[in-house]
Amino acid sequence: MGAAESRQDLELSDTESEEEQPHSESEEDEDYEDVKDHHSPIKTPPKTPSSVDEIEARLKALKLKYQSKNQTLKNAVKLYVYSGANTANSKWVVLDKLCSFSFVKTTSNEEEDHDDDEDLFWFLKVGLKVKAAVDQQLQLKPNADQLRIDFVSNGVYAMKFFSIEDYKRFVEEYEKCLFENTYGFECNDENKGKVFGKDFVAWANPEAADDSMWEDAEDSFSKSPGFKTPVRGNHDLREEFEEAAKGGSIKSLALGALDNSFLVSDSGIQVVKNFSHGIHGKGVYVNFDSAMKGHVESTPRKALLMKAETNMLLMSPMTHGKPHTNGIHQFDIETGKVVTEWKFAKDGTDITMRDVTNDSKGAQMDPSGSTFLGLDDNRLCRWDMRDRHGIVQNLADANTPVLNWTQGHQFSRGTNFQCFATTGDGSIVVGSVDGKIRLYSVSSMRQAKTAFPGLGSPITHVDVTYDGKWILGTSDTYLILICTLFTDKDGKSKTGFAGRMGNRISAPRLLKLNPLDSHRAGVFNKFRGAQFSWVTEDGKQERHLVATVGKFSVIWNFQQVKDGSHECYRNQVGLKSCYCYKIVPKDDSIVDSRFMHEKFAVSDSPEAPLVVATPMKVSSFSISTVNSVKRYRGKVDCALVGSNYIVVMDLWLRRT
Repeated sequence: MGAAESRQDLELSDTESEEEQPHSESEEDEDYEDVKDHHSPIKTPPKTPSSVDEIEARLKALKLKYQSKNQTLKNAVKLYVYSGANTANSKWVVLDKLCSFSFVKTTSNEEEDHDDDEDLFWFLKVGLKVKAAVDQQLQLKPNADQLRIDFVSNGVYAMKFFSIEDYKRFVEEYEKCLFENTYGFECNDENKGKVFGKDFVAWANPEAADDSMWEDAEDSFSKSPGFKTPVRGNHDLREEFEEAAKGGSIKSLALGALDNSFLVSDSGIQVVKNFSHGIHGKGVYVNFDSAMKGHVESTPRKALLMKAETNMLLMSPMTHGKPHTNGIHQFDIETGKVVTEWKFAKDGTDITMRDVTNDSKGAQMDPSGSTFLGLDDNRLCRWDMRDRHGIVQNLADANTPVLNWTQGHQFSRGTNFQCFATTGDGSIVVGSVDGKIRLYSVSSMRQAKTAFPGLGSPITHVDVTYDGKWILGTSDTYLILICTLFTDKDGKSKTGFAGRMGNRISAPRLLKLNPLDSHRAGVFNKFRGAQFSWVTEDGKQERHLVATVGKFSVIWNFQQVKDGSHECYRNQVGLKSCYCYKIVPKDDSIVDSRFMHEKFAVSDSPEAPLVVATPMKVSSFSISTVNSVKRYRGKVDCALVGSNYIVVMDLWLRRT
């Protein structure tokens, strides 16, 4: 497979029938022209206007024509639908030349009549064709320059407004309805204060936010030591290796920073070799022994490397559909045996864990490491493998490495933890069902130093940079990027892991798919597992972000996302959203997409290879300059899909 740039807002064609000449998607529309009505064919070529006055007269006539059509229709728009999906005939066509939009508050049923005790919800109606709930599933994307709104609702639609006033009124009403649908309160300053709190004024009113911390971070980013080569402006993704998995369907991917990486499948582990151009099979496959077999659900959901990557912790759910587990298997990679089956217990009572992770970003490379972190719905703790009863280590007192659970990391009900990650120094970030993201320092897991409010969507995965300055949260429909930097009362720059940020908190930024790509990814496909590229050394800065959605791996340039002057952010209302990304499409749903350790970046690439695993295959990609062409033996067949998706088939990947 190849890579694709994100699609810009494709030109809206006035074609009203799919049988007419299709619009070419290669014509990107950055300067959108006003839509024109169809006229009868002109038999003689048009004359070139002889003067500026004649041009002005024609423009006035055009303006009067539009006014006559919509002057009596409130909230007038022209409605388009994207037709043809991924076929060669895909194009925008006019669905309704003139209709109106409105926001209506009703139940999920079509009938306007409802019982008093039924929950009411805001819906967007456009003419007689569209009625959709106002929520993040709309994937609504405004474009002020083109007076245009794109969105998804059983298809991809675009509304073209006839005036900037109508456009602004729509965006304002939409933001209010979205707030009320999300939080259950009317959108006003008082209720924004209830939702976000006094310290998060920037989240409630992003237009008035101080972005100086983002700018400071950009400066430090540009000054930080680079990789083996500087970042170049024009990069592409080129596939290096693709090979079939051995031993069954791949369930998880464990990338190593040393010699090997590992593909965990139904019946065992495939060992692959790490190269500067990606991962490649060694022909070694280790079957799970009897210690792993015979369980109700024996297929590991997660694999965690430890002890200089010679051991692996395998976490299997208790039952289908339940992420929790009451134990974990310690697998010795060199012998291919399960050496210990651990149980999670507290005060003699078995408990469960939802997730496990390493003590820090580089902990898996420590040969003496014997502890790891555990997370459950209302628990956050550290487990020590030197004690079979799973005693929790007290971080605050190094002289007493193991303590009874009563030292306390049991939270009150309602925290609803879902996911967590660690920084280079072992600080912890935790994401929750309610969308909150909490920061815990390396010295205490009892009380969060900072708790960021939710935006209404559960956080299903979270990652953090090695230096702790940036957090990346995954929700079903968007990614949220948070800057943790702030200046304390003494003028010192700190992160939210080290101190309370108070009201000096910057507004976050969102990373989204444009509506067309979101629709292509599939209604039931959601963002999963967004991560930074992987560094484990002070002074190094992550350069890319990657997430999975259905059959797509989606990649953002980290520096571009942080650039406040980036064109994506121009004329935006609300939280800034970035739509500039590359897509790596695959033929099957993707299990995981991750960048290898930064030491595998080579001389012609600013980034380590990206590894993409599907159930039956694993592929490696290098980010290289478009002009840097690599040579392969064998047959390469290319097919162009649309204007940006390049699919590479029958690629036999043996390097010359």
